[in-house]
Amino acid sequence: MSGKIPSPPMRMVKSLLLMPSLLLGQLAHALEPLPSPLTLQYALELADHAHPERSLIEADLAQARAFAEQVAADDDAHLALTAELRVIDPSDIAADDSRNDSLARLNLSKLLYDFGRTSHAQEAAEAGLTSRQWQLLQVRQQRRLDVMARFFDVLLADLEFARDNEALAIDYIRFDRARTKNELGKVSDIDMLELESTYQQSLRKMTASQNRQRITRSQLAISLNRPLDLPAELESPQFGSLGELPEIETLVEKALRENPKIRALQAELRAAKKQLQASEAEDNPVLRAELEAAAYQRRLGGRNPLTAALVIELPLYQGDRVASDIAVQRAHADRKQAELAAYELVLRQQLLDFWMELQRLKVERQGLRVTEDFRDLSLDRSRTLYELDMAADLGDSMSQIADIQLQRARNDYQIHLTHARIKALTGDLLMSPENKSE
Repeated sequence: MSGKIPSPPMRMVKSLLLMPSLLLGQLAHALEPLPSPLTLQYALELADHAHPERSLIEADLAQARAFAEQVAADDDAHLALTAELRVIDPSDIAADDSRNDSLARLNLSKLLYDFGRTSHAQEAAEAGLTSRQWQLLQVRQQRRLDVMARFFDVLLADLEFARDNEALAIDYIRFDRARTKNELGKVSDIDMLELESTYQQSLRKMTASQNRQRITRSQLAISLNRPLDLPAELESPQFGSLGELPEIETLVEKALRENPKIRALQAELRAAKKQLQASEAEDNPVLRAELEAAAYQRRLGGRNPLTAALVIELPLYQGDRVASDIAVQRAHADRKQAELAAYELVLRQQLLDFWMELQRLKVERQGLRVTEDFRDLSLDRSRTLYELDMAADLGDSMSQIADIQLQRARNDYQIHLTHARIKALTGDLLMSPENKSE
């Protein structure tokens, strides 16, 4: 025989679940607390706020923008002032035998044409910047999908707890009644222990679902970059009609045109090819203009205060430097081409998987509606029989209703999340960088 079994916490969840953290006063930034209840719309708005994942790609974007500006400035005019304080021992035949040979020069030079080297490098830098912009869009989409998934996880965890708590209450009542009857000798020890075992299993299951409530809230808070601000209450979203998606062939065609990662890889490939062309142009001549004004302390013949020159530089020998750089850039371009082709295959399969999953979920939804109607009628019958004291399965029916509600909610959330993932893959979850992100 076991000892006394304490009564279960039943519906006492919120006060025990969301205990305030001792670290709340250590927040690095003063942020407004999350509203209660927290809505999906508000959470998705926070998905576009500061987050380490977004900060990383924004740093890469800033670096790419700075590099593009640096490359664009490489052919800017160059103006330099040179001053020399010099003391010499003049020649015996020099017209000016002074020892002070100081001078000052003002030199202006401008690259006129290098036969493609600079223009290809600039186009490569611009393509690299475009790639980072598409990567930022991809990160924003993934952040939004992650927040949506975490939000749904919290709602499902609450429904799981409600179901398991209902089942626990039923099992406890049955066990408690059997324990009382056992004391009166009306129920055997083995029957009572069986009911106690069932109750303990329900208690473990309810405890696990209660823990999941806390875990999923922590995951949602982290996805919102609010790790110490766990949302207590969430508002279940009211979904409108999603409409029918096009056929899979149409979706694949659209994704191959507008998927952010595809666009990023295409830009990276374009940058690699342009950089290859810039490397191949390293052997090309360079044409530049130079203007110089000079002032000399010693007055000697042959010194010109003003000069203008059109200079052409013809590289004659640079060793293996150019050839090795070309080989490196060609290998890089080949790798980007392979990455693009590989992701196109992955994208096709991902779209097909999500599209087929969506069809399965829609069929499942129809079955759940029928099951829910049956459970509602069964509950009404059990309630009537219970009032007539002809049956004692009212608790089971209520537990089944809680379970079907959980399944319906999970189905709805999976449908909307899968739909959002398809929109992300086809470039529709957010606007493209070319049209300005929302």
